[in-house]
Amino acid sequence: MKKLSAAVLAATAIAMTFTGSAHAETNPKCPSGVTQIGSTKYLKNGSETVASLKQFKGCNRNWAYVYVWDSWRAKHKDFYLRAAIWTTTGPEAIDYNGGDRGQQEVWSNGAKTLSDCTYAAGDVLWQSGPDFHGSTDVRC
Repeated sequence: MKKLSAAVLAATAIAMTFTGSAHAETNPKCPSGVTQIGSTKYLKNGSETVASLKQFKGCNRNWAYVYVWDSWRAKHKDFYLRAAIWTTTGPEAIDYNGGDRGQQEVWSNGAKTLSDCTYAAGDVLWQSGPDFHGSTDVRC
């Protein structure tokens, strides 16, 4: 019985390790694939996570990505997303894209800025409450 319990605990630990790992989202504008650079920024309403914001590289470009969490989206439909790549040297976004009303995720268009220091910025614009804004860490 103890051997069976130990085996079950070991299998559970291994399963938890793999189910919690991050995976690269599918970018429809970069079919060869993208790699996340930097850490994920979480846009929050108090302790509730509204969306995730990430920066990726791939297809010789930098990409911003915003994803609204299922739990928040289930209660809120009247929102818009924006994703942009900024450089640390420019006064405005190098690359920007907005989503349709209620769209769960949005990718920026892709900026040719791999040789620059960049960060992703994202917004969840909600007509029935506060907007949520954030940016990732700078990657050079």
